[in-house]
Order: sequence, then structure tokens, then C-alpha cells
Amino acid sequence: MVPRKLSTKRSRKDAVAEGTSTAPEFDSHRFRSAEHQQRFEAIKGWSFHRERRVQLRDDEYTNFQEEIARRHWTSLVTPMAKFDPEIVLESYANAWPTEEGVRDMRSWVRGRWIPFDADALSQFLGDPLVLEEGQECEYSQRRNRADGFDEEAIAQLLYIPGQDFAWTAVGRRVRIMRTSMTTLTQMWMTLLLSNVLPSDHNSDPLPKCQLVYAILTRMSVHVAQLIADAIIYLQVCHLPSTI
Repeated sequence: MVPRKLSTKRSRKDAVAEGTSTAPEFDSHRFRSAEHQQRFEAIKGWSFHRERRVQLRDDEYTNFQEEIARRHWTSLVTPMAKFDPEIVLESYANAWPTEEGVRDMRSWVRGRWIPFDADALSQFLGDPLVLEEGQECEYSQRRNRADGFDEEAIAQLLYIPGQDFAWTAVGRRVRIMRTSMTTLTQMWMTLLLSNVLPSDHNSDPLPKCQLVYAILTRMSVHVAQLIADAIIYLQVCHLPSTI
């Protein structure tokens, strides 16, 4: 039997299909786009530093507790007890900017848009600091000044007498080691690193020491803005192994 000769002609339908590029498939309920789903695959190995819940007796470290109350940071020190790691990772993946220089301060979480700009985070925390339009907190104002923070004053307030900053080989102060900090400084630093400025470093860079100094000297601090900036930093500036 002679085999039937196959036709070399293409149908109109096949020709149209070949000339049409289809968008990559993705789970539209969980992700904003295929790029964001790929981002999730890249970060799904991240581990988590859990937020710290502050639980102290009424007569224990009263200066710390009083400052928390004065700043209206109660929500900050009583985070949710449980969370779903996969949903958190999805939110970080969906917050990832796909265009350079474009900041969309919101994320897609299981079919809903969730904003994480400073105003939204402040509302979530109970609006602990009310500022006028365009107004900066005292901490930000000091950071933006030419003279900035006085490192000698920071050292005197934060470290144990007789201790000092760690120095670089060229003679520049870079950090205060945790073992050199007062107990109160260690408490604030632990809270900030866990609940405000997530970091996987064991030592505390000088900018965080400046923030503790601002808290201890009762400068106003826009904590919601700090959290929003930290989220953007994690997304844009580096890819950590922990959040």
C-alpha cells in the first residue's frame, strides 16, 4: 500500500496561531503578573524573623513601657500571633516593582489590593504620629541636616561607661556592639530590628543607633514611614535570605 502523501499547506487557523504571541500563564488570584509569580519562585526560600511581642510586668523596665505608651506604639509591640508564611511571601513578590524607578506602594494579596504606603501603615498602627502635609518627623529632620547626629552624644547615651563604638581601619565609627550597649538600648534595638527594620545582621549599623538615640531623647519618629521604607529597601536594594 502506498502511504498517503501529507499536505504541506497550512490552514488559515494555523497561520494565525503562529503569528500570535500568547501571554505567559500565571495564577491571577495569587499574583499580579507572570513576572510577579516568577519573583515568588525566587524568594520562596526566605525564612522569617518573627516580630517580638513585648510582655513585661507593670513594674518592669517602666521607662521603656512609658515611652511605648507616650508614642502610642502599643500596636507595634503587640503584633499578630500567627501568620501564613506563603501569603506573606506572595505579598512581597507582588510588591516587587517591575519597572525601574516606579514605586507602586501596594500589593496584590489573594484577590485584593493592599496598600503599604506610610499613610496606610500609620492607619493600621492607630495613627501614632499625626503630621501636616509635607511635614517631617524630628528624627528625619535631624538626619537630613548637614551636621546630622552628634556621634559623641550617641555614644554617651547608648553605651556602657568605658565602652565605645567599633572603629574601621581608617578611624571611622561604624557601630556599637551589642555587648557594649546599656540594657535599655538593647531592648530598643531588639524591638526595632524585629518589628520595624528587619535585618539579618547581628551587629547594628550606626543609622540604627541614631534612631535609638532619637527615641531616647524623645524626638518624634514617623515609624510608619520607616516600615514603608524598609519594605521598599528589601524589594529594590537587595535580596535577603530572611525577613
